[in-house]
Amino acid sequence: MKIFTIGFTEKKAERFFSLIKLSGAKRVVDVRLNNSSQLSAFAKKDDLKYFLKELCGVDYIHMPDLAPTKEILSPYQKKEITWQQYEDKFLNLMSKRSVEKHVKPEMIDEGCLLCSEHLPHQC
Repeated sequence: MKIFTIGFTEKKAERFFSLIKLSGAKRVVDVRLNNSSQLSAFAKKDDLKYFLKELCGVDYIHMPDLAPTKEILSPYQKKEITWQQYEDKFLNLMSKRSVEKHVKPEMIDEGCLLCSEHLPHQC
């Protein structure tokens, strides 16, 4: 299975869509908690779906089951917990949600996970 990751933070639209196109991904899997924020600019759900299809020939799906909860994400963003603590809470959440039963491998194979983070290891 091949999976890519990308965050929209600190990227201009040209760079973001170029990276998607060059990756060879077949779909973008949006794993953001909030995918319609004004802060998202070109990465707002409806606009993003259109741009991905038109500019990259890539499909878009939103998978909120792979998103953290506000209760987990907010303390990390406020630097109240470390990355390791956040990661532990997030993995526990994924286990509780039994994502392996709901997320079919073909949905994410050759897909690009979209998150807000700039760095890939935190997506």
